[in-house]
Amino acid sequence: MSNNRVILIHGLHQNAWVMTPLARRLNQQGFYTHQFGYQSLKNNITTHSLKLHDWLKTHHDPSQAIDLVGHSLGGLIIRDFAARFPQWEINRAVTLGSPHLGSVCADYAWRLVPKLVGKSYLDALDGTIAPFDSEKLCLGIIAGNKPRGLGQLVLNYHQKKQSAESLPPEQYSHDGTVYLFETRLEGAADHLILPVSHTGMLIDKTVAMQTAYFLQHGHFKH
Repeated sequence: MSNNRVILIHGLHQNAWVMTPLARRLNQQGFYTHQFGYQSLKNNITTHSLKLHDWLKTHHDPSQAIDLVGHSLGGLIIRDFAARFPQWEINRAVTLGSPHLGSVCADYAWRLVPKLVGKSYLDALDGTIAPFDSEKLCLGIIAGNKPRGLGQLVLNYHQKKQSAESLPPEQYSHDGTVYLFETRLEGAADHLILPVSHTGMLIDKTVAMQTAYFLQHGHFKH
């Protein structure tokens, strides 16, 4: 069992408490967790990473490795943080429903009602996040394929504009907010698809088990 501190990072329109069910399950398995909170709409991703860096400087021994788990936008913060502050030793990281290639939902929101995504769109949800270095970050990706939530209205509209018959199934499968193909990232250590929705994955027992397994072993239990 790893004794590393596990930092849990929530997504857009959320607060740190939303990670509580996952934190409890990880704690039950012997992990030492912290639920990191930030203002997802008010500030940009650079500010989010800097805030995490400042928190660690105050509360964490830099000689000790950390593990990171991020939901949606939180997973993109992990990538930005790892690239921006390489002095922190990150053992392993897991992203949950994070749009590593950018978000179609966020694109529509940015064009129609920019306030819905705020400052977290540019350099993050628009797909221009910091490059991923697989040699510096062992990353596991969990994606959902259970379409639930208001986001599916946007994605269904988007699909009607595409030639669905010419696209592979994964190209139009999603968790209600993020397409499966948006979660993929070249160089990631492992990628796992589970029957969960974008927000439902935060309370799912299998997601918690697989997150713990990856943090322990560097790959999911297939």
